Amino acid sequence: MPADQRERLRRVGRRQGLQAAIPLREVAMAVALYARVSTVRQADNDLSIPDQLRQMREWCERQGYVIGHEYVEPGASATDDRRPVLQDMMQEALRSPSPFEAIVVHSLSRFFRDSVSMGLYERKLAKFGVKLISITQMTGDDPAGEMARKIFSVFDEYQSKENGKHTSRAMKENARQGFNNGSQPPYGYCTVEAEATTSRGRHKKRLAVYEPEATVVRQIYALYLHGYQGRPMGMKEIAGHLTKRGLLMRGKPWRMQMVYGVLSKELYVGVRYFNVTQAKTRRRNPPEQWVKQEVDAIIDRATFDDVRALRSARAPSKVAPRMVSSDTLLTGLLKCGHCGAAMTLATGKGGRYRYYKCTNRQNKQNDICDSKNIPMERLDDAVLRFFAEQWLVPERVGGLLTEWRQQLSLRKSGQQDRYAQVQRTLADIEARQARLLDAIESGALPVADLSIRSRLDRLKAEREAQLVELAGIKRVQAVPEKDITPQQIGVFCQVLRDRLQMDKVFAKQYLKVLLRDIRITAAGEAVMSGSYEGLAQTVLKTKRGTESVPSFVRVWRPHGESNPGRRRERAVF
Repeated sequence: MPADQRERLRRVGRRQGLQAAIPLREVAMAVALYARVSTVRQADNDLSIPDQLRQMREWCERQGYVIGHEYVEPGASATDDRRPVLQDMMQEALRSPSPFEAIVVHSLSRFFRDSVSMGLYERKLAKFGVKLISITQMTGDDPAGEMARKIFSVFDEYQSKENGKHTSRAMKENARQGFNNGSQPPYGYCTVEAEATTSRGRHKKRLAVYEPEATVVRQIYALYLHGYQGRPMGMKEIAGHLTKRGLLMRGKPWRMQMVYGVLSKELYVGVRYFNVTQAKTRRRNPPEQWVKQEVDAIIDRATFDDVRALRSARAPSKVAPRMVSSDTLLTGLLKCGHCGAAMTLATGKGGRYRYYKCTNRQNKQNDICDSKNIPMERLDDAVLRFFAEQWLVPERVGGLLTEWRQQLSLRKSGQQDRYAQVQRTLADIEARQARLLDAIESGALPVADLSIRSRLDRLKAEREAQLVELAGIKRVQAVPEKDITPQQIGVFCQVLRDRLQMDKVFAKQYLKVLLRDIRITAAGEAVMSGSYEGLAQTVLKTKRGTESVPSFVRVWRPHGESNPGRRRERAVF
């Protein structure tokens, strides 16, 4: 025990008329002090912690208690136990024997603002003979004192929830007015002071584009859409690409999840949402509780929509990852004509031979499918030769595009009535939603009623289904019917003929855009299915000297057998 504390004990002993022979443990009780504030800003700028410590030290001196240790917790909420200093103190207090007999706090709210947690931690301390003492809320050890402590704890919890409710309301209004709520700005942005000030005289802040980071954001979008040097890139590859070049994410290496966040947030087109998730549980709030903010955009809406569509098209549930990442020409496109399973690369003789094999035969048993293995180079050459010599002919491509325009005109003419019907249905659903929400806001219907919540969810699902159908019809209507010039067709055919045989990575990406699948028949034919829409968009995007591949083409109809926009071609190998 420090010498100054021993001297203090002797003074206390003399003042109380105790004999020198009495052990120090009987003279005074050893205690620990615990002081806390809720935020780091309070700890840096407030006088609460020094004041708490001063009052507790003076109180302990008046009582003759020895202070064994002082625990200070800056910037931690008392509504849970995720507090490192609290846990260190509890670990010390629950030793046997305990180094102190009591924990002294200014008020019980400094220890916990949750009545259940307060009771549990008091019970833990009591098992080791450690008391919890508040210098401003003194209670006895009898049942009346125990009841008083519980009442104090319940009131502290209520006050905490009320404060949280008002703080949340104020932060939502701050967000509605376009101000930042003090958190770290998202990547690509910084905060700048606004003219408006808080009640304490501090300037409020807004988000502004931070150009050094915004340049990296634009680069991420460009790499995902167009690849690098003609090669496609996924999120993991983009993360590695940026990290290798020293373009770190605020000093840290990029990870795939970070790249996904940049590519998926509407923030970068100028739309930010506040109150999306609950701060403690991280559960998503209902969309009607979100607060929409407008910020400066880094990416234009068309680019963002193209990236979102490409992410959807590359989703593992829709396309095998090997179709995107594999360097094998036809992986992800080949289908077995016997059983319909995918065909993938297989090797023989220690890798000397490479061929395409039905996955049913490869993963299960050979008697499930009687298809044959096909040498990889033989099939690759046959497909590329067919495209170069028979398909990439301006007259042939022009004829296909003429058929596409005719079918598109027929499809548009048949959708006018359906478009009007979907709009009427959508308006009716939105009106029902509005009436239901008005009834809830007015108090006519209880918001906690499960049946009311079920009705809201059902209306939301119906509305989303109508919006999806409406978007599909609009997409068809938006497709231009203007003629593609012979010059554009000629450039398309020439570019592909020049590069298909020389660059298999380039060839694979064009085949992925133009084709949906290639089925191998028993007669030795490769039946290729494609889309008129894919062909038309690819012709329009292809330019002389291009190094990249059109990375995504919107498909205006599902790829079923009945799709009139689906085209079949045959190549013999």
